[in-house]
Amino acid sequence: MAARAIGDPSFEDLTARARIRDAAIRLFAERGIEATTIRDIAAAAGVSPGLVRHHFGAKSALRDACDAYVAEQFDRIRKDMFDRDGMADPTFLGAIHPTARLLQNYFVRSLMDGSGAATARLDEAVETGERWLLDHGAKSRDPQAMAAVLAFMKLGVFIMQDQLSRILGVDVNTPQGYVRMLRGMVDVTSQPLLTPEQAEQLHAGLDQLAAKDDGAENAA
Repeated sequence: MAARAIGDPSFEDLTARARIRDAAIRLFAERGIEATTIRDIAAAAGVSPGLVRHHFGAKSALRDACDAYVAEQFDRIRKDMFDRDGMADPTFLGAIHPTARLLQNYFVRSLMDGSGAATARLDEAVETGERWLLDHGAKSRDPQAMAAVLAFMKLGVFIMQDQLSRILGVDVNTPQGYVRMLRGMVDVTSQPLLTPEQAEQLHAGLDQLAAKDDGAENAA
């Protein structure tokens, strides 16, 4: 079953601890951890600041709990999409859309805030991507570099979402804008942009550049 959307109507039925966590995820994703106060989170969750501290203590501990929950939700979505063949279900993306968009925004904001958990998650994603490329016979002289560039290209659309929204003429945080952004990602990753001959020519040029740099370093 797809992950429950954070902030859906069942939010009011959650325990106080879960409401606090979900409210913190939304606010951390929007503002970052430094700009979000315990009082802000309490107001959004409909509880007192004292109850937030009772359940989580310091704000850093609450962020740790949010990081762990977001990682769990990412894993559930990945398993639903790939292991359980969610992509074959036309309703799947629509079902996970609110949660997926929020989790992605939270992850990017956490990276920008210097979160160790988010950094570790990024490293894991690159390692997983590299293994996937190797297992599926991707043509690459440097699979690690390919996996890393793909990961950062995907992150870039969220880091620059305001600029992307301006170009597309629709906010990518809305369902319509999010769909347009994802269509672009699918199209970019589903077809080659260079012919095999062009790729070889560029690799040859890069080989010469690498050899020139190696020669300069050895001479020094």
